[in-house]
Order: sequence, then C-alpha cells, then structure tokens
Amino acid sequence: MFIDTHCHLIDDGHVIADMDDVLSRAWDADVGGIICACADPRDVAIVPNLVAGHKNMFATVGIHPEYAGIDACRVITPQILAHPRVVGVGEIGLDYHYGSENRAAQIKLFESQLNMALVARLPVAIHTRDAEEDTMAIIGKSNVGGVLHCFTGSWDFARKMLDRGFYISASGIVTFKNAADIRDTFSRVPMDRIVVETDSPYCAPVPHRGTRCEPAFVADTVRVLADVRGVRVDALTDQLLKNTCALYPKMNLEK
Repeated sequence: MFIDTHCHLIDDGHVIADMDDVLSRAWDADVGGIICACADPRDVAIVPNLVAGHKNMFATVGIHPEYAGIDACRVITPQILAHPRVVGVGEIGLDYHYGSENRAAQIKLFESQLNMALVARLPVAIHTRDAEEDTMAIIGKSNVGGVLHCFTGSWDFARKMLDRGFYISASGIVTFKNAADIRDTFSRVPMDRIVVETDSPYCAPVPHRGTRCEPAFVADTVRVLADVRGVRVDALTDQLLKNTCALYPKMNLEK
C-alpha cells in the first residue's frame, strides 16, 4: 500500500472538479492513504471537512510563504488543529526563489506557524526554496519535528535536518532525467527517514511528465526510489508506511 503524504486537491478555495475520479484512480493504484496539504489560506477552513468525508484521507493545514503578511492566527484556529483528521501543520516555510524583499514577513509567518505546531504537538511540513540557511537557523530555535516536503535541496542541508530528527520527502522530481543529484541524496538518506508524495497537481513523475499530477502517480516515484536504493518495491513500500505513521502519529489508517 502506497501513501501520498502531500498533495493539493483544493484550488483557490474550491475542491477540484473531478476529485471522485482522482480518488478512484488512486485507490485502484493501491494508494491506501492520502494527506491533503494546504498552502492557500482560503483552503484551511475547507480541507478538514473534505478529508473527513473520505476513508483514509487526512490533512495538514498551513499557509505558504507566498502569502507572507497574513496573520496565521486569524486563519488557523486551535479548533482546526484539533480536528481528528488534521495530522500536521503545512505547508509552511520560506521561498526566496523570486526574491527575498519580503524576507522579514516570510520569517514572521513561518515562525508563527512553527509555534502553532509546537502548541498543538503536531509535526510540520516545510517548503523551503533558495532559503536553506534561514530555514536551518529558524528550525534550530524551535523544538518542532516534521518533514522537508518535495525535497530538492543539497545533501548537506538534508544531513543537517536529519540530525534534527526531520524526515525527507521524495516527489516525482526524483524520476526526472536531470535529477541525478537528488537521486544521489535519496541514496544516502536513511531508509527509516524517507517518505513519498506527489505534490499534486505539480511535479508529475515519469512517465506522466506534462500531465496534471495526481495521487495515483506516487507509485511511479516509489518504483524509481526502490531502484535508487537497490531494494524491492514491496520492501520499500512497507518501510515508507512505517515512516509515514511515525512522522504523523495522529494519522489512523482504517483497514
């Protein structure tokens, strides 16, 4: 059984139109659990009820750094974090790819959500892009644990975050022809600290490049990851399930 630990099934505050078909294809592909992540503040109030209506669907709630300047406390309430299907805070973090002019606002948003996670005793799903140094410094001041989602950073960064107890998440990017460095990183990450995701609708893996990504495609990423690690797919799948349950202890999969 595969677990998609990070996907987006809500767009601009609206559930994707063909979600039932997307879920059906996921179950047919032996995806036994899906964690739907928030990035847009408009999604935060919607996603808990969405996942509650489906077996083995869960959520992480958070505000992406592109919305820096928003008061997260007004959007993410303690009641939402206490929802039985909300298993983490994310995606949150820093993104300087298009510039760091709003660096202070991004850091403020990031730190406020890390504090929320600490109070709620939930792990975090971190988005970090061209911001490794600041991410490390901020995490170094916090006692939260969690995962670096859709990891594309350096091995040095991964190693330092592993030392802090974090998990590292592989997306469809590991299947890309030009992703040799990322595959090398995932050949070094301890087996018990890897999880997988699709980051749907982005990063569709080979052989689905150029199409909208969806949770069913997580199986393709696992197959490539198994080859990188030199292990059987079934053995890796079993380990990934254990890792995901350890990362998100609030997640309760029904059989």
